[in-house]
Amino acid sequence: MTTHFGEEYASVNDENFKAKYRASCYCGAICYEVQDDPVDAKICHCIACQKLHGAPMQWAAIFYKRDVRITAGVENMEFYNSELHKHERILPCKVSCKKCKTLIADEGRNMWLAFPSLFDFGSPPRIPEKFRPTCHIFYGMRSMDVEDGATKWSGHKNKSQRL
Repeated sequence: MTTHFGEEYASVNDENFKAKYRASCYCGAICYEVQDDPVDAKICHCIACQKLHGAPMQWAAIFYKRDVRITAGVENMEFYNSELHKHERILPCKVSCKKCKTLIADEGRNMWLAFPSLFDFGSPPRIPEKFRPTCHIFYGMRSMDVEDGATKWSGHKNKSQRL
């Protein structure tokens, strides 16, 4: 087990923490657990997400940091603030693995935006309903149309024009 990552996160020594979900990077050097369902899940179509993820969109499940604990690999975590173009833990920032380069999460000031594809949902995977996206954000920047019935927003959810 690793040492405590930060005061805003659950401690690996917290005996009351009951892991509900587990996730890891591709090589397994970084592992973490969450003790609650996501607060929300969304798909982002912004240009930054497209470039940083090498994909037409990014799917994220959003958790409070207090419900997340890093169980292995704090020393393997790399940080990148895309607004300032700095490889530092300046929030908000991207978190990735030094070894395999897997993007782990977007770390906000209070939230952890996890990538559901990193979670162990069994084989074949059974994605819990709470991980299913409720909306698309920055949909005007999309590189492809998505017809899934989820609400589309021009910017952030509830803070921009509904498309």
